[in-house]
Amino acid sequence: MHLEKMRLKKLNNTRDLGGFPTADGRKIKRGKLIRSGRLYKLPESTVAALEKMHITTIIDMRIERERLDYPCTQINGARQVLLPLVCTATTGITHTKSMAKTMLDESKRIKTEFGNADNYMASIYSHILFDDESQEKLKEFFGLVKADEHCILWHCNAGKDRTGICAMLLESVLGVSEELIVKDYCASKTFQRKKRRLQKWGLFIAPVPRKFKQILYALMDAKPQYITGAIREIEARYGSVTGYCKSALGLTDEDIKFLKDKYLE
Repeated sequence: MHLEKMRLKKLNNTRDLGGFPTADGRKIKRGKLIRSGRLYKLPESTVAALEKMHITTIIDMRIERERLDYPCTQINGARQVLLPLVCTATTGITHTKSMAKTMLDESKRIKTEFGNADNYMASIYSHILFDDESQEKLKEFFGLVKADEHCILWHCNAGKDRTGICAMLLESVLGVSEELIVKDYCASKTFQRKKRRLQKWGLFIAPVPRKFKQILYALMDAKPQYITGAIREIEARYGSVTGYCKSALGLTDEDIKFLKDKYLE
């Protein structure tokens, strides 16, 4: 399946999960489930396009500092729900205007404690999935998806990590194949290629030791092993992603049937 981003000015990582095929031969309805990066200083044309989609719930998964630095543009008709999946600034996940020095300092810690960025990202994803407080937020995410009557949009900063984990869980419950889930996760890299190229160029010319630059480069990436590693850890603990959603997040078979009937066609 070819994945396309929505053609919206200033939103380079926003996409509709509509059209994704599922194991029972159905597919996700269009205009119901939207994943995105931050909705900051959106032009009128983008706001108008989002309002035409009749979005009724926008879930903001960023921490307070991110929201203050990059406040959401108001979308008429949509209620804003704050659902931070991490509680503090987290290198490679959150992004605030004061993160530059923090990222440099943290890259040194990552090198010492984790060896490389891949191990670090695995630990962060594990924290989001298995920390008690994060699981309460994920339960709330599914509650909002169940309750929404029209179109729901969820986002973090770049739309890659926190947004990607929630997309993976929801897609799994709806019956999307792992192959397509991974493809959807990695699409963030493709859709943000131009932005990341500029960021990496800025980092390339910065007076930062090469070994730390390599870590920072990796933190910007959407590597398939980040999401497959999370899935493998879920399977090791719960047998399957659906098993995790039932045991850890409290979804019932009736809830899953409800979600499928609601969002599949």
